[in-house]
Amino acid sequence: MFDLRRLFLGLALCATWFSPTVVAQTKRVEFVRHDNAHRVDVLVDGKPFTSYLWPAELKKPVLFPVRTANGAIVTRGYPFEPRAGESIDHPHQIGLWFNYGDVNGVDFWNNSLHRPKEEAAKMGTIYHRRIVKAVPGKTRGELVVEMDWALPDGKIVLREVTKFIFAGSKNSRVIDRITTLTSLDQRVVFNDNKEGLIGFRVARDLEQTAKEPILLTDGNGKPSEQAVLDNTGVTGEFRSSEGLTGDEVWGTRGRWAMLTGKIGQETVTLAILDHPQNPGYPTYWFTRGYGLFAANPLGQKAFSTEKKESPIRELKFTLEPKRSVTFRFRVLIFSMKPGKADMDAEAKRFSKTNQ
Repeated sequence: MFDLRRLFLGLALCATWFSPTVVAQTKRVEFVRHDNAHRVDVLVDGKPFTSYLWPAELKKPVLFPVRTANGAIVTRGYPFEPRAGESIDHPHQIGLWFNYGDVNGVDFWNNSLHRPKEEAAKMGTIYHRRIVKAVPGKTRGELVVEMDWALPDGKIVLREVTKFIFAGSKNSRVIDRITTLTSLDQRVVFNDNKEGLIGFRVARDLEQTAKEPILLTDGNGKPSEQAVLDNTGVTGEFRSSEGLTGDEVWGTRGRWAMLTGKIGQETVTLAILDHPQNPGYPTYWFTRGYGLFAANPLGQKAFSTEKKESPIRELKFTLEPKRSVTFRFRVLIFSMKPGKADMDAEAKRFSKTNQ
């Protein structure tokens, strides 16, 4: 088992923000802005980590692609930058994103250019407005951005300010996303819905094995017309803080969840950590074997009903006009498989942050 105490030899007390995995060998984080291309690149010790993107063809800003410390891409390319042998379902699931399926009755989750016009016309869009600041650093980098959540008629219902904190070590990468949503001149209700809140769409290698034929991209990255049952190279498995694995994780609550598999010869683990200050803590996990890895603390009735929990919970999270709420999540990308005790320690450390 990966032993934090032996590996870090007392360094775990060096900083309150950093994950123990990062404390030992922190790396410089830099940003390269390409405003005309609607992109900010994030580099760790000169190596590409991810990019903050807001091109017109996306209906929300995303982090894409996301890489391990060794450079392996852990996010699906389709449909933005399709690669051979990828799943082609759910084209709105791109990179690492944050949105919700029912805000005042409007769907912000499913919107994409692949939707029929009549459907897209009823969905919300999240617009990047400005980069507030991009601050590089020797151990961490901070990128602060501002966005607007717009209804189909263009009316802005939420102002979003998100601070991304990026860090890395020899075998890990870390993203903290601290998102503050502020209602403007009207009441905003996040109706109980399973589709939210922070989500990853992972590379084909990290999907769980399929049981039915699915459509994949061909050798040129184009969608194939023939569904196939081919699990070659598919190695992913979910695991939660409550000891559940695989498909059992879906719709359950937990402080953290992780997805482990192999990309080539590299063992890769993606993890999302919930924070005790988030509404609905501990979050429900919206995990699917086809490659969706999301945390949704607001869809309590949706998940508890399908899981036949007793009592059935409902959370219609509401912001009165001019009120704000902050969500905090940590994303970890390891080039290894941590044990449960290691992840519990990561979650405990993250729970003590108050950024």
